[in-house]
Amino acid sequence: MTNQDSTAPSTDQPLEDRVNNRSQRPTSKAFQEFMASSWAQDTSDLPEQDAAASYAAARRAKLSENFTGERIVIPAGPLKVRSNDTDYRFRPHSAFAHLTGLGVDHEPDAVLVMEPTDDGAGEHGSNHVSTLYFAPMAGRDTTDFYLNSRSGEFWVGPRPTLSSLSARTGMPTDSLEQLEMAITKNSGPQALGGIRIRLVREVDLNIEALVDTSRINTGQDLEASDALDTELSEFVSELRLIKDEYEIAELRKSVAATINGFEDVVRNLDKAVAHERGERVVEGAFFARARLEGNELGYDTIAASGNNATILHWIRNTGSVKPGDVLLLDAGVEAESLYTADITRSLPVSGKYTEVQRKVYQAVLDAADAAFAAAKPGLKFRDLHQIATRVLAERLSDWGLLPVSVEEAMDPEGQHHRRWMPHGTSHHLGLDVHDCAQARADLYLDAKLEEGMVFTIEPGLYFKDEDLAIPEEYRGLGVRIEDDILVTADGAENLSVALPRKPDEVEAWMAKLRG
Repeated sequence: MTNQDSTAPSTDQPLEDRVNNRSQRPTSKAFQEFMASSWAQDTSDLPEQDAAASYAAARRAKLSENFTGERIVIPAGPLKVRSNDTDYRFRPHSAFAHLTGLGVDHEPDAVLVMEPTDDGAGEHGSNHVSTLYFAPMAGRDTTDFYLNSRSGEFWVGPRPTLSSLSARTGMPTDSLEQLEMAITKNSGPQALGGIRIRLVREVDLNIEALVDTSRINTGQDLEASDALDTELSEFVSELRLIKDEYEIAELRKSVAATINGFEDVVRNLDKAVAHERGERVVEGAFFARARLEGNELGYDTIAASGNNATILHWIRNTGSVKPGDVLLLDAGVEAESLYTADITRSLPVSGKYTEVQRKVYQAVLDAADAAFAAAKPGLKFRDLHQIATRVLAERLSDWGLLPVSVEEAMDPEGQHHRRWMPHGTSHHLGLDVHDCAQARADLYLDAKLEEGMVFTIEPGLYFKDEDLAIPEEYRGLGVRIEDDILVTADGAENLSVALPRKPDEVEAWMAKLRG
């Protein structure tokens, strides 16, 4: 028998458990018994139903109508590791949030299962009964209470019980321990009397594996099943194209908080100018407001000064903020319901636009105003872009920057003006900053505007420092103006109009805030 090297590393402890070595957690029976004792009982009443619950039920009814006789599975998604054993703050998948009404950081690993019933026998007269599966709060007599750093109440705070979340959502609830049976029971080809499953994919790999294994075991074609899942993802995305009253109210809240965040940024501009990474000062000022009034940022803030403003998604925010530059601030607060605003203003750091800056800013503002004036039910969504970019093409032509005529530029075979405006003018807005992204083109880009749609109008002009096709006076200037637009019965409402847009108003607003 050979002697084991005492310096060799031990392999007895599984790798996944070694992260707990630092905690030095007591495991004695005496400790466990003591931890399980002498806790006050929760005597509080069940919570009231959430304001979103009835709206979420109506959305589920629409989903049920489209997929009669099929089991629908909508995962919230798991926690995502940021570094080693620390996770990002949890945010559920938007389809789950939309169909349950749950926002904020509720219940990683939760799954909504809609079980088919006889016609009209389900909730609200629909063809499905919806059940929310999640890991309920561990009792204080369990070791999970103080040992589980991902879900234990001692580590992450209070968590709901099955009954409390049922009261809030208006749905039956059950433990994740019952989920496998709920998803797989009686599954199989409809032709053989089985229940067909549809799943929103690319959310939870464990749920995907469970569903795919069930399909394989019951002889279903995976490629055909993938097509079914794609149809479901399309539908739940298209379901959000028209916002209900609750959603519009939540978007108004996120817009109001975002405007407050823009004011905070202006108040901190002098501090930003004084710091070598002033863009981070801007970013931090807005982030503080997002966490104060909402859940989070709706997306990473673009705080782009000078030539960085010509980088469309500049989120490094490592640059300085210099007098004489224009600061392009593209930011949105996500409300606790997870609805986000998306607003952009291009602000003169010194407080006054130069002649060239004002000229470019006014051109972008005129393009935005032209698209807004045309927005009403019946107009095609894609036409907003054509209307806005024609204004920009005309201005570029007036300034002698366009190498062809306006008509040649606007022709699909031309598009020369897009050198300085390469992105689209509008996108839908809601739970995702780029909402309804899985919708089919004929229901998004080629669709006619309808009352209740919410989208952005955000033309821009971007003249890079290294662009030799333009005179030097334009170089290093990026301007974008973005507002959040609600289609009404006979026109449109600018939800973010309270944030100054006209150049004189922007200058006066900044002067007032900077004191």
